[in-house]
Amino acid sequence: MIRKIVTPKFLLSLILLIAVLVLFNACSKKIAFQVSPVTPAAQGFVKVKQDNNQNYAIDIDLTNLAAPDRLQPPRRVYIVWMESNEASIRNIGQINSSSNWLSSKLKASFETVSSNKPTRIFITAEDDSNVQYPGSTMVLSTGNF
Repeated sequence: MIRKIVTPKFLLSLILLIAVLVLFNACSKKIAFQVSPVTPAAQGFVKVKQDNNQNYAIDIDLTNLAAPDRLQPPRRVYIVWMESNEASIRNIGQINSSSNWLSSKLKASFETVSSNKPTRIFITAEDDSNVQYPGSTMVLSTGNF
């Protein structure tokens, strides 16, 4: 009969590995966008990570998002909005594609930093990139997180 001996060194290594995995997962949140009736093929996620300065890095990756001029009615740009407990909904930027508009692979990404912790991220199709309030064409949205 072979007996497995658990050594203190093995236990310490196991505890350390578990602690590192927990810390790694606690540092960032990855939230999927909900399926949209406006662009049903679009998929994506938002990753939110707090940095050393207590700011929140927001990274968005999207696939299969149609160009805004193909929507009904056609629009010019996709705008990313952030909702937080500390501030009202605000425009945090415009979606840019990896090359040309959404490239041949229909991939796009967005990165920004906010001093406020986001509770929800959503994307609308707009005619102007400088809008201060979201329009009615909601393209993608996360639930509250």
